[in-house]
Amino acid sequence: MLYAVIVSEVLLYLCFSLLMGSFLLYMVPSSNRPNIHVRRGTLMTAAGGIAFLSFFPLLQLILFLYEDIGLYQTIESVIFTFEVGQAWIFSYILANVLFIFIVWFDYQNKRIYSFIGFLFTLLLILGLGWASHASSLDLWKGFITHTSHFTAVTVWAGILLVVSWFSKDYSNWQNFLRWFTPVAITCFTVIVITGIILMTFVVDINDYVRSWVLSYGQALLIKHLLIIPLLAYAIINGILVRRKLRTNKSFNPKPWTRMESIVILLVFSVTAALGQQSPPHEIVQTIKSVGASKLFTTLYQGSFYPEMIVSFNINVTSGILMILAVLFLMLTVLSFIKKAPPVTSLFMSVLFVFTGYLSLVLSII
Repeated sequence: MLYAVIVSEVLLYLCFSLLMGSFLLYMVPSSNRPNIHVRRGTLMTAAGGIAFLSFFPLLQLILFLYEDIGLYQTIESVIFTFEVGQAWIFSYILANVLFIFIVWFDYQNKRIYSFIGFLFTLLLILGLGWASHASSLDLWKGFITHTSHFTAVTVWAGILLVVSWFSKDYSNWQNFLRWFTPVAITCFTVIVITGIILMTFVVDINDYVRSWVLSYGQALLIKHLLIIPLLAYAIINGILVRRKLRTNKSFNPKPWTRMESIVILLVFSVTAALGQQSPPHEIVQTIKSVGASKLFTTLYQGSFYPEMIVSFNINVTSGILMILAVLFLMLTVLSFIKKAPPVTSLFMSVLFVFTGYLSLVLSII
């Protein structure tokens, strides 16, 4: 069930991103974007997917509780009395309305309908924020922070996914970059600020490194490492591609944005896994109740115990790995400059995360 929930979360993020990116791009004049075509059935599937996939956390909760009070009473209680259940009812109804809207209205050619579709998607994000873990801890601060974070993610990732995989050509790409680059920078800034605030709901900043002994902290570390290659791709797709297009009008930038979208998909996957781990509000107590991360205890070379104080001591091995990580990150960008296949840069990004992770974990004493 755990893996099913993780997969459902990843697909849910993709559904939101696809809807957000499609409606936003159809709102933009055709002269300022590539020629895109997202099939009506694709967006219908995305809307239906939100209604279906957002039920998985409820199903997980129902399966956890039903043995104590019975299946029917558990379903009724979870759906109608839990906030996560009430939020799902809201999302289910709205997703079905959006499904019908996509069927009936010509959002591809009339911007007003694209704008209405965008508003529907935004309302669905509000429903997701209402049911979030952060909102349950601090209603308004958690709701606003989570909603802002997820909105910025879907705007940035959604536009990138749609132009990468649903554009018929790469015409007007320079015009597209003129407005998308500042949008991406703004979204990234919002993501970082709200991400830090969301992290403080479950992990004290001073305990960030200590949280690495838990599965939650391990996933959080990998997610943060994956964000760094996204900055490298921002340099490639936001700066280097623009320069390339000035001298070579026939250059196709889509393979490079596709590589960036794959890294975003990896971030989605780690985020989904992160949501299924026990949050370390109290690290020592969490270690005693759920245990330390098996990955951490396998790599950690010292004696582990719950109350241990985590600190860094860079040794020869971790130092070499850190140098390799920096080189792999540089090679991610150099892959474009040296005209290597785009998949080479993706491979370099993965190697950066792998060596960077090992360097940090092996530095812990």
